[in-house]
Amino acid sequence: MPDPSPARLYLVTPDQFEPEPFASDLAKLFDNVPIACLRLDLGGAAEDDWRRAANHLLPVCHDAEIPLVIAEHYRMVRPLGLDGVHLRRGVTPVRSVRKELGADAIVGAEAGNSKHTGMTLAEAGADYVTLGPVTLTGSLGGEGIADLELFIWWSEMIETPVVAEGGVDLEAARDLAACADFMVPDRGLWRDPAELMSTLKEMAALLAD
Repeated sequence: MPDPSPARLYLVTPDQFEPEPFASDLAKLFDNVPIACLRLDLGGAAEDDWRRAANHLLPVCHDAEIPLVIAEHYRMVRPLGLDGVHLRRGVTPVRSVRKELGADAIVGAEAGNSKHTGMTLAEAGADYVTLGPVTLTGSLGGEGIADLELFIWWSEMIETPVVAEGGVDLEAARDLAACADFMVPDRGLWRDPAELMSTLKEMAALLAD
């Protein structure tokens, strides 16, 4: 049966932002919306940009007791004091990263819409597996979707927590609330701060029901 515990919100940063004002805005958001985790993802930005952003976001996250993970750059986790890494699909093996970072670090990984890939990542020791996109819009668009049946199957068969990502809007959140452990609201929401806050509050209320 699907896990009866409510799904929680997992935020992914926009791929470009000014760290200092963004960190201030993030602190206000954390005061108003329950967030389980934040992922720093600057895409193809220079390493110095990743470091600068992480150094601004880490105090805000830890003050709110929210783990901060970094996309793909697992070698930055220890030097920067981050909580873990999110591995993009097919780029870096989970086992080697787990060996390097140790048991206490968060190691999450993407599986797209593949049941087999997800199972392989879970068996390799991922702390969570991301499935998506859940719609054909959003940050992971352009592929076949991870449909509701896949999430239901995962919740019934696999113990590793599952994250829904890619085009997660209010309708998708409502459908997935009973069978996803975490969900990533669509990154396009960052373009409008007022809409972002309103939508996240609505999602949090929906998931708490």
